[in-house]
Amino acid sequence: MGLIKGLARLSLSGIFITSGYSAYAEPGGRPKALPKVGLPESQELVKLNGAAMAGAGVMLGLGIFPKLAALILIGSLIPTTLAGHAFWNETDPKARTTQQVQFFKNLGLLGGLLMVLTDKKKKRKA
Repeated sequence: MGLIKGLARLSLSGIFITSGYSAYAEPGGRPKALPKVGLPESQELVKLNGAAMAGAGVMLGLGIFPKLAALILIGSLIPTTLAGHAFWNETDPKARTTQQVQFFKNLGLLGGLLMVLTDKKKKRKA
């Protein structure tokens, strides 16, 4: 079971590492979405969020404090999802569909992180 859990964490971590690095390296238009969740428009906040996602993604993928990594990623994923993928605010049907897919993808990622967070280790028999 350890191998399967390790592969699951590694698979889950990839999106956080790549998208986190991307946000850190090139914030682009992401700062404009921050006021939607009550934060100031700031490249520095986007870069901090990206660094947190990439760093926690690496931790999760390598199995280094996976529950802490999951907590960090949950704390980052919720505002990112609400700011970036509010499909209910879209009036264009194509944009609405795209944002809805991204929203539910992030919801699935959140589910995976909650599973990591609530995972109980089996005690080894002596």
